[in-house]
Amino acid sequence: MGKEKKLVVPHALFPWQPGKEGNKAEKRFIVAYGPHWHDGGKISTKNYNIVVAALPAVLMGISQYGAPALGVIALSMACAMVWEFVMNVVMGRSVSIGDGSAMVTGLLFGMLLPATAPWWVVLLGTFAAIVIGKQIFGGIGFNPLNPPLLALAMLVISFDGIFDFNEALLNYDLDFAMTYPLANLKAFGTAGIGEFGLGALFMGKQAGAIGSTFGLGLTIGGIYLLLRGYIRWEISLSFLAGIFITALLFNMADSAKYAGPAFHLVTGYTLIAAFFLIPEDSSSPVNFIPMLIFGVLAGVMTVLIRNIGAYVDGIPFSILLLNLANPLLDKIRPKAIGKVVENA
Repeated sequence: MGKEKKLVVPHALFPWQPGKEGNKAEKRFIVAYGPHWHDGGKISTKNYNIVVAALPAVLMGISQYGAPALGVIALSMACAMVWEFVMNVVMGRSVSIGDGSAMVTGLLFGMLLPATAPWWVVLLGTFAAIVIGKQIFGGIGFNPLNPPLLALAMLVISFDGIFDFNEALLNYDLDFAMTYPLANLKAFGTAGIGEFGLGALFMGKQAGAIGSTFGLGLTIGGIYLLLRGYIRWEISLSFLAGIFITALLFNMADSAKYAGPAFHLVTGYTLIAAFFLIPEDSSSPVNFIPMLIFGVLAGVMTVLIRNIGAYVDGIPFSILLLNLANPLLDKIRPKAIGKVVENA
């Protein structure tokens, strides 16, 4: 006769176990996959809260760049919802526009674009985000890659001139230097960023995408999402820590060529990525240690691409690379409670 294996769990945690003396036959411990109960939360509620959290940064971008910025944001959100509706119909699924997922995808993608982005770029980008990035994989909750970043990466590779913020925003005359800080750093080293103050950069006084320059607004929105429990602090803070440490090491090695960590934290797509992109549920880990590794490695890759890579900002590529590694990272998980014993 072979030996039978069974899982024994601590009696203090689960008092009703089969085989214990005194247990009634009709009471058994049943194991089932989670979730075990519904806490009353809704997907739509989370998505509407993300929109609210993004509003300060969006409103600042619209106030700086005017009607063109508003047009890009509105068109991006509308196109995303249309593409989602079309895919619902084509694939025979129930209409999912009401959950707010497509709206958030369109909003975040619009925030990553310059105010001068042509309509066809918005159309192509939302197609890539919704159809290729999400619906083909099964819809919300099934996408292995972050949809707005996937669309951004595809467009940057295909039409890099549109994302040259120095050229795109040339006609804007605002009360600060209308040059892209990361592009200046790439071209001239730290000598090219002397005109930028860290406080001014954090307050949005820099050229860039519509919703990625106002660091204070993005930070307030991120803290709001953290306090409401809609994003995990482990991913956001480890991502920022990875950027900080890597930039610090580069700066210590050559301060004339590589900017300090504070500069990297308040420029480019850093803060919108930390609070609105990298913590996205479907494309990020769910366990504690993997979340820390995920965030730190994405931060390290971001600075490596910015400092020695071919692209001015490494955010979209670094996060997408870690999205691909996410299933492997999530295999690092806590040990199950209980022990396996053998019975003759």
